[in-house]
Amino acid sequence: MSDTHDAKESRGPSHGAHGRPPTPADTWASFKASPFLPATVLVLILAAAAALFAGSYTYTMANPTPRHIPTAVVGPVDTAQGARFVDGMERALNASLKLRRYDGAAEARRAVDDQEVFAVLTGRPGGSGVRLDVVGAAGASVAQLLAEAGTKVGRTTGVPVVVRDIKPLQKGDPRGLALFYISLAAVIIGFVGAIQLSVHARGLDPAERIVFTVAYALLGGFAIAAAVDWLLGALDLPFAESWLILALTMFTSGMVFTMFNTLMGRWAMLPTWGLMVLLGNPSSGGAVSWPLLPSALGHVGRWLPPGASVNAQHTAVYFGGHQHLFPFAVLGGWALVSCAVFWFWRHRHPGGRDRVPAHAA
Repeated sequence: MSDTHDAKESRGPSHGAHGRPPTPADTWASFKASPFLPATVLVLILAAAAALFAGSYTYTMANPTPRHIPTAVVGPVDTAQGARFVDGMERALNASLKLRRYDGAAEARRAVDDQEVFAVLTGRPGGSGVRLDVVGAAGASVAQLLAEAGTKVGRTTGVPVVVRDIKPLQKGDPRGLALFYISLAAVIIGFVGAIQLSVHARGLDPAERIVFTVAYALLGGFAIAAAVDWLLGALDLPFAESWLILALTMFTSGMVFTMFNTLMGRWAMLPTWGLMVLLGNPSSGGAVSWPLLPSALGHVGRWLPPGASVNAQHTAVYFGGHQHLFPFAVLGGWALVSCAVFWFWRHRHPGGRDRVPAHAA
């Protein structure tokens, strides 16, 4: 009994930080220092990202609605029949046809190849009705909508209508989605590649990181084009041009992540995903043509890398010889800005390796 008493006395009374229950401040400090805080933040972010991802694609693609459809006009369509047909089309589409008059069929066809118009409305002589030429390659969803509305309006108004597709999609891509998918692959693999470099090749110096981003972009772009064209035969690509567009897309996407990684560290995935996937891909015009997108997205999408990639690829495949500089300027501009930010603040990037001076070694 006395031994036990002596032992208790030797330990002394219980006191200090170990003897009191933790305060809320102590609990919060312990939680902040543990891996549970970032794990909890990630749970909340992933839930929000899932909702935003589903919502952004549903908003743009579930119920595409036309607003203004640029349409070439050739011949006498200012007759009673022509006016009746145009009014019927606008009511059926709940949109306005932005009519642009051209002097002849060749000039209207040039506007089609330059992707300035999505349809050609031609008045047939002698009051024998109208011909509506849709352009499947300019946008499958728009062409289908115009063709269905044109046939229905012709029956309703009593105006004879001939509908034809003057530039159909390739047989291996009847819905016009293949170009969207290959551009989507280039965008996602582009920034996933940059993430993997930051994880598995963390010691790369800035110049080396850019070189390896170029390397996987060139090889990845070649692999995508070869798989779609040579292996699957889904598309007949202008191979060199499509390869260049895919490689430039992958490089741009990779450098965008690298830029955000420099500025934001481990949270770089958030702005990259938001810019390239949540906003960029739904507004790219690949799955739903720009005239059917909400007007703001239709304009914004052209200035983002996914939209520029789809635009350039689409023109290369279906409107060869009429390529525009704008999508390449957009991709090049994003790539140049991303590289410049990364290079200027390269000391903030979490990668790189420490150099040991020779005399210290």
